[in-house]
Amino acid sequence: MLTTPVIRCLKLQTDAEIHFLTKPAFAGVVQGNRYIDKTMLLKDDLSQTVEELRMENYDLIIDLHKNVRSFRIAWSLGKKTIRYNKLNFRKWLFVRFKWDILPRDKHLVDRYFDALQPLGIQDDGMGLDYPITTEDVNKAIQLTNGVKYQVLVLGATYFTKRIPQDKCSDIIASYPGMTVLTGGKDVQKLGEELLHLHPDKVIDSCGKVSLDISAALIKLCHRVVTGDTGLMHIAAALQKEIVVIWGNTVPQFGMYPYYGYNNTSKHTNKEVTGLDCRPCSKLGFDHCPKGHFKCMKAQQL
Repeated sequence: MLTTPVIRCLKLQTDAEIHFLTKPAFAGVVQGNRYIDKTMLLKDDLSQTVEELRMENYDLIIDLHKNVRSFRIAWSLGKKTIRYNKLNFRKWLFVRFKWDILPRDKHLVDRYFDALQPLGIQDDGMGLDYPITTEDVNKAIQLTNGVKYQVLVLGATYFTKRIPQDKCSDIIASYPGMTVLTGGKDVQKLGEELLHLHPDKVIDSCGKVSLDISAALIKLCHRVVTGDTGLMHIAAALQKEIVVIWGNTVPQFGMYPYYGYNNTSKHTNKEVTGLDCRPCSKLGFDHCPKGHFKCMKAQQL
């Protein structure tokens, strides 16, 4: 999601042919992107991926992942490569020693565009892209019967980014309208439990609809309440009001909702400050390393 402004600006400002390499699991996020000419899928065998890419004879590689695998691919192709400043050492200092020397108000997308300055590529300020079809919108309308609702995102890759059940229950109870729950099969049980607790206030879509329909549900909603998740970025792409409940991660990492400078920011951060254990990771864990999970459980919502 966060690479989409780069893709759009590259295409519109250079008219280059753009191929996008991603894992098969993430292909759906970019396959409908009209600025991408071809989506390339990462193979389990990296050498197969390299051979497939080599046949394309690229002029330039733009590495917006900057990990060991992307280094190996770029080195194997032997083409000019542009990489961004990932700030991993500064993030490590923040996680390990709580030394916050990260740049102020510098989003990850801004760092992407800093890396592209030698090409003369400028951010157009329009934010992220996520195309939604009329068919998916109609399915979302059928699911919600046209009522006013908020979206509560239950799913997240890591447990320490997920909003606990009691907090979810509070969010549902305090909202005057309906709440649509979104997430995958991994949070399906939680969705069922919240539906049982609030049968007249909840529409549960967890594990029942596609990512595109979840995005359509977000497009039509009043606001989104979420942790640090991928759906948070889709909500930002759709210019929605977002309440972000931060757990083990922090906005200073540069992954907060990105609306683009030509649009008004519509997000509110909810954080538990003063915890000497936070941030405990730049990504997340499957459990709280301290056992208390205060970064989520002590949230004042």
